[in-house]
Amino acid sequence: MLSRLPASVTSLWQHRELLRQFTLRNVELRHKGSHLGLIWSFLNPLLLLGLYVLVFGYIFGGRFKPADVAESRVEYALVIFLGLAIHHFIAEVLAVAPSLILNSPNFVKKVVFPLEILPAACVGSAALHFLITLGLVLIGALLTGVPLHAGVLWLPVLLLPVLLAAYGLALGLGALGVFWRDVAQIVQFASLVLLFASAVFYPLAKIPPDAWVFLKFNPLLLTIEAARGLVFWDRPLNLRHLGYLYAFGTVACLLGATLFQRLRGGFADVL
Repeated sequence: MLSRLPASVTSLWQHRELLRQFTLRNVELRHKGSHLGLIWSFLNPLLLLGLYVLVFGYIFGGRFKPADVAESRVEYALVIFLGLAIHHFIAEVLAVAPSLILNSPNFVKKVVFPLEILPAACVGSAALHFLITLGLVLIGALLTGVPLHAGVLWLPVLLLPVLLAAYGLALGLGALGVFWRDVAQIVQFASLVLLFASAVFYPLAKIPPDAWVFLKFNPLLLTIEAARGLVFWDRPLNLRHLGYLYAFGTVACLLGATLFQRLRGGFADVL
């Protein structure tokens, strides 16, 4: 069965040690030259978490739960921050992906190198940053008395299709970015649209019926809402939504891998 998958997918296991090295390299390069170095990987999300608790919890306020259900200001801010963390994972991949191959001509022309490692390492480093942020959300909830639920253990099941989709996007955008330099600008705007179309800052009840007709197919919105339900609201996974997310993630991964394989032969001619 593995032999039928695109080489961009199967070679990750064959080069898993190289993938690990490049993932850690991406994390280190992000803070290279700064005095605190890798500490910023923890300090940045911690400062953002404090800012969101202050701004959304105590200045602007708001609610995700119905008016007759208790919800503290800190919980409201943590719910927003969890959604923002999931969006930021995808946004980080989208921001870097179009230039992955474009900025690595030596790997294309001068050495024999499994190029699919570059998109995978991009996803891996973004995933590490997300895990740090998620850990801070959970610790913040515990320290402030916001109730957490056992559903948090199901988060890996929920987030796996997000990883698959992110890898597919990184592959596809990385390949397209070699030939069409406008991809980066388009993706930057798309990431902003995705932020406001994924119910990061507002509850689903605020979405008008006419908009819900389209937004209900947004996999990121469904993922964010399901993650909030598991962590904060003791809400079980919707199996129909979960099946849709896995189908979307698998198709996105395979399409991105197939596109990458078809275009990679022309990379050296352009770079």
